[in-house]
Amino acid sequence: MTDVQTRNRDVPSEQPATPSLLTLQARVVEVFQGRCVAAAEAYLDAMGTAGRACVDATRPLTPLQAFNDAATYWVDFAQRSVLFWDTLRQRGNNWLEHENAGKPPLLAFDWEMVVDARTFERPVNYALVRIVPPASTQTDPDKRPYVIIDPRAGHGPGIGGFKADSEVGVALRAGHPVYVVIFFPDPVEGQTLADVSQAEAAFLRLVRSRHPTRGKPVIVGNCQGGWAAMLVGALDPDCAGPIVVNGAPMSYWAGNDAENPMRYAGGMLGGSWTALLASDLGGGIFDGAYLVDNFEYLNPANTLFGKNYNLFTKIDTEPERYLEFERWWGGYFLMNREEIHWIVDNLFVGNKLAAGDAQWSAGHAFDLRGIRTPIILFASLGDNITPPQQAFNWVADLYPTTEDLKANGQVIVGLMHRSIGHLGIFVSASVARREHAQIVDLLEYIEHLPPGLYGMEIEEQRSNGATRYDVILTERRVEDLQRLQKYARRDEVPFGAVEKVSELNASLYEAFVHPILGTLVSPESARLGRALHPLRVRHWAVSDLNPWLAPFKGWAEFARTHRTHRDEAGASVASERLLAAGITASWDLYRQMRDATVENAFYNVYGAMSVADAGSRREAPAAEPMGRASALRPAARMEEGGFTEAAVRAALIVARAGKHQRRLSTAKRIRALVGHDVGLLDLSAEAAGRIVRQQAQLVENEPERAMATLPLLLPTLAERERLLGLLERLMADIDVEPRQRALLPEFRRRLAPEADPDRAELERAPAALAAARPSRRPDQARRANR
Repeated sequence: MTDVQTRNRDVPSEQPATPSLLTLQARVVEVFQGRCVAAAEAYLDAMGTAGRACVDATRPLTPLQAFNDAATYWVDFAQRSVLFWDTLRQRGNNWLEHENAGKPPLLAFDWEMVVDARTFERPVNYALVRIVPPASTQTDPDKRPYVIIDPRAGHGPGIGGFKADSEVGVALRAGHPVYVVIFFPDPVEGQTLADVSQAEAAFLRLVRSRHPTRGKPVIVGNCQGGWAAMLVGALDPDCAGPIVVNGAPMSYWAGNDAENPMRYAGGMLGGSWTALLASDLGGGIFDGAYLVDNFEYLNPANTLFGKNYNLFTKIDTEPERYLEFERWWGGYFLMNREEIHWIVDNLFVGNKLAAGDAQWSAGHAFDLRGIRTPIILFASLGDNITPPQQAFNWVADLYPTTEDLKANGQVIVGLMHRSIGHLGIFVSASVARREHAQIVDLLEYIEHLPPGLYGMEIEEQRSNGATRYDVILTERRVEDLQRLQKYARRDEVPFGAVEKVSELNASLYEAFVHPILGTLVSPESARLGRALHPLRVRHWAVSDLNPWLAPFKGWAEFARTHRTHRDEAGASVASERLLAAGITASWDLYRQMRDATVENAFYNVYGAMSVADAGSRREAPAAEPMGRASALRPAARMEEGGFTEAAVRAALIVARAGKHQRRLSTAKRIRALVGHDVGLLDLSAEAAGRIVRQQAQLVENEPERAMATLPLLLPTLAERERLLGLLERLMADIDVEPRQRALLPEFRRRLAPEADPDRAELERAPAALAAARPSRRPDQARRANR
């Protein structure tokens, strides 16, 4: 989160709470003008950089050298063109093959079906499969299983196990049994998102029954699968283990101007009625190709030119990777009308999930506060589909203060990548080896963390040509999430007007259009319409179905056999790259101007609607009552417990005196030194987590009393000496801060054989503990003095 804090530090945080219409319009015009100037400057910079590179690469040539350079270039160009079109032909053939095979999941691992939800009482087009480990990989029977939920957002399943270096791959190599939730191309008639969530909860119960001694399954959700994982965790918290949410949009109104244009789409289209229209044109079925189209719309430079030009320039090495990705990218899956309507109304437009208004049945809403297992959020600053604000802001909606988060016993860890794009979060091999592998490593220890919000950083260490990683967890405050937004989230106010307009348009559509259109579109015409969608046409039209492309296979083989390579440092290649840079810069200029215009129109329309009602934005429920109640409950348990509770409490007291940083390597060292001596590792993950949460609340709310009552948990001399021995061993072998080391004499005094605390002493704050405790931050001191 540090990068985002620095990035938005110069943005004024104070804006008028209820600006007038003239003030708002002036601000919108100012932002629009600034974006237009920035777009023009970016275009000129790109062209200037490309021009200088072309001049630098061009050297004086004799006429013969110029002729040879041009001749070699154009021969190479012709060969590249043939190989390029042959690759597109192979892409089309792969698409047809995948379609004819029924669009099976594109996993790089063997798998076996565990259960097909189409056979459930409430059937859905989902299934649970078990990944069969490769012969070279052995899973550990003592490790908990992983359940990976891929996104059903236009494409098919498989992105979590797309290659060996993937989420599936790193979990298998760590010894965990792995399951994947897959889905089929066509939805079951009448299925709803509530049915899907119930089916996924049934999958979790089944996995837990298959591994009864390994703890609750870890759930990994990618993009749309991320909020699906959160829904399942809220629906059935007793079966959900730690939840990893990768690039998942949870707070849909969030984002920053000039960075996140997709959040305006619902408003500019008038709300959810367009999804209803698309479903009616599909005969009651929503085509996932529309969602893929929205993704490609974001970056026309890459969609219309960059991706193909990259294939053209790397035609000798790129086709395999290109075809592998396109097989998944070109698989378009379907949804029911009811499903897409619920998603758009509750999430994209309504933003109801964090507010607790997203209902799975009449009168029953998904309550994310009910999730008790730790949650890891992984986002990227380079992601313009799910920006960090959408990935993290729901935490502040659900838990307005850090105290509220801790009172609810929740552990949330945030990991931020600096630059990777949305798809790179799931498919990048380097991200799998670095980020996902460290997440898997951390999950072995995460349930032993006290409640709170943590920032996760990965430290890279190189020695003797080998690379090692260490994870650093720094305790953060929920209030710090405010820095993710430029305008303190006041730019989200107009989205409330979008929700109201959407409800009006949808009701008008349902009343006047749906009854007519729904009867006019037959299943046959709907299938024909889907086949003629431009995204599908570009596949089947450039395949062996097209007789004009029949010669390309032979031509491509001839070109490979007689390959002539161009001079990459020649003048002709430099001219080509200058032209390509100009095309890319022009498309980028168009995109930036288009997005600026859409954003300007959005705030002019919906900002004006919301000015009179700027304070009507739905706020998360105040957390103070919960915090107070939770703070009172642990006091009654201050003197309850045994050796394990005492050891955990002592460790938390020591950790509290530090800098609020935890290293995974240190946690591993502590486990190796005293893990089984404490007794925490002999308990189930759920029982261990409960002890840590309980003792953390005691230490957080009444640290002095927690220290003073510690001897009451250790009635025998042997237990006190045992705990002192563990503390002395740790402080001898683990690097600790002076303030933490200063607590050891206090522990010795408290746990001395003759120590027998009476009630009067329990009311006094130990001076040594107070001296070792870090000073309060100003905001904490203000709250304490109220």
